[in-house]
Amino acid sequence: MTITHLGQTSPLPASPEEARLDYVPNPRPGRPYLVRFTAPEFTSLCPVTGQPDFAHLVLDYAPGETIVESKSLKLFLSSFRNHNGFHEDVTVGIAERLFAEMKPLWLRIGGYWYPRGGIPIDVFWQSGEPPAGLWLPDQGVPAYRGRG
Repeated sequence: MTITHLGQTSPLPASPEEARLDYVPNPRPGRPYLVRFTAPEFTSLCPVTGQPDFAHLVLDYAPGETIVESKSLKLFLSSFRNHNGFHEDVTVGIAERLFAEMKPLWLRIGGYWYPRGGIPIDVFWQSGEPPAGLWLPDQGVPAYRGRG
């Protein structure tokens, strides 16, 4: 496997399509365990207004043969800063790309989007049933309560 970002200077990809995700061998194959990435300051752009949208993303997966290299994931997620997409498309698109390329045993994403027009939008996706015996902690993001 080729690592293109770790230990290198890597410019921010111009788009999610141009972003290259690196994967490395799973150091603990054959046993189910959970990996969590949290991106509390994720941004993309509204496809109608062009205004920024903000989300707290929580990505959980049980590795198969590979794990995603974290710097490449950070660059991939950052490439959405100039990407126009509805919350649903962005959240599910991130998960589907990782699931297709990395081929984990299981993957889920929680996209906790900050209010747009006074309504927060939360988007959830998972690849199927989690492996037996896998500990699934709560994603830890409280429901939006406004100023209350």
